[in-house]
This record gives sequence, C-alpha cells and structure tokens, in this order.
Amino acid sequence: MRVTIAPLDTDALAALATSIEGWLARSAASNPLVTAVERALSDAGEHRWYVRLAGEEKDVTTVWLTLGQRTLRYETYVMPAPEEQAAVLYEHLLRRNERLVGAHFSIGAEDAVYLRGELPVGALDEGELDRIVGSLYAYVEQCFRPLLGIGFASHFVRRDEAELDGAELDGAELDGAGLDGAGLDGAGLDGAGLDRSSVEGVGR
Repeated sequence: MRVTIAPLDTDALAALATSIEGWLARSAASNPLVTAVERALSDAGEHRWYVRLAGEEKDVTTVWLTLGQRTLRYETYVMPAPEEQAAVLYEHLLRRNERLVGAHFSIGAEDAVYLRGELPVGALDEGELDRIVGSLYAYVEQCFRPLLGIGFASHFVRRDEAELDGAELDGAELDGAGLDGAGLDGAGLDGAGLDRSSVEGVGR
C-alpha cells in the first residue's frame, strides 16, 4: 500500500523552516564541532541550509539540509570518484549501506560519493535534526579513510615508500644513533600515509 504524505502549506512550511533555523543557531553556539551554519539560496524556492563541522579523519564535513513541502532531504559529500578499484569500492559501499540507518551511500555529480537520506516533515523535530546531522558526521568519520584506502590505494603506497626512503636517510645521517622523532613527526601525513594535497583537498 502506498502512503501519500500531505504537503505543508506555505505558513506551516515557513514555521518549520523557522524551527530548523533556531535549532541550527543553537547548535552553532553550543557545539564546538560546528564551524559554520548558513542559509543557501535555492533555484526551486526551497528552504536550504548547510552545516559545516570540523572532523579528525576528514578535515571538514558539510551537511546540506533541504526542506520541501513533504520531506527534509539531507546529504553530505564524502569523497571524489575513485581513481582505482572502483568496483571494489562500490561493493564496499553497498555492504556498508546494509548497516546504515536513515542514510545511504550514493553516486552523484562526476561520480563522487555522497551520503544521502530524507525524512517526512511530519516526523521532523529537533531530536531528528540532531540525529541526522550527528549520524552523517559519524558515518563520514568512520568510513572516510577506509574508502580512500580503496579508491586511492596507490597514493598510500607511494607515500609509504617515500616515508621508508626518508627513514633510511635519517638513520644514515644520525650514524645509527636512532631516529629523531622530529624527523618523522607525521607532519602532512595525518597518520594515514596520504598526501592530503592530492586527495583530501578534493574531498572537502
């Protein structure tokens, strides 16, 4: 049986948009992870916002919220199209989708990877908003590095080889005295052996 969701009228939609803006403002003021909240223009005349959050695995996660008459749609950009092992990556995403609640991985513009979902406006409240934004943020933090390790594996390999060469050179310069931690402090490696300028900058 198909369930039809009645659309909100103009006044009800405006009231719900005001409620969402209030929650976003309070989140920006109280949550240190939230670095920006902005309302965006929509060509379709929809109410649209983005929430930018600072992460550890991925520097920035931006969650877009789009309020329509029947649903609130939400999405975040995860990473660019894989350079290699695309079939393996897509199978991995499908298997992860089995475990996700309220969102799913999908392929968007230029074959980039997104997390997306939607919720009927009748079920929308501040608790759901908190769950939506928090869940997308947590999913990205959990999956970002593993996904890059599949779709951009050669970047990790090249960086690991460069680290090994650097370690051997430092060892020779120290005449066997051991590695100075300052020589391999991980600057620019982000603990993952990845050249951020080549991959992560594209995925922000």
